[in-house]
Amino acid sequence: MAKQLGSQDLDRALQELPSWTVNSHNKLIREFIFKTFPEAFSFMTRVALEAEKMNHHPDWFNSYNRVRIELATHDVDGVTEKDLELARRIEKINWT
Repeated sequence: MAKQLGSQDLDRALQELPSWTVNSHNKLIREFIFKTFPEAFSFMTRVALEAEKMNHHPDWFNSYNRVRIELATHDVDGVTEKDLELARRIEKINWT
């Protein structure tokens, strides 16, 4: 079973993911803004394929050119290493 990260571990991890924050519901969050809806949808498709490979699926919201992603491991009701790994992969997708 995954282990929820403590605040010190999470703070260290966020140094390498500076665009991500942790909200009051203990979820790792980030909003992405694209030029167009097709760009946002393409990004979501690439993230979906990566999430499926990991069997770790984000909560997300899309409105036209905006995509908000929330990551948490529901089994532990918080952020785990698995969430951080998906966030790292999402960052790579965002720059390709």
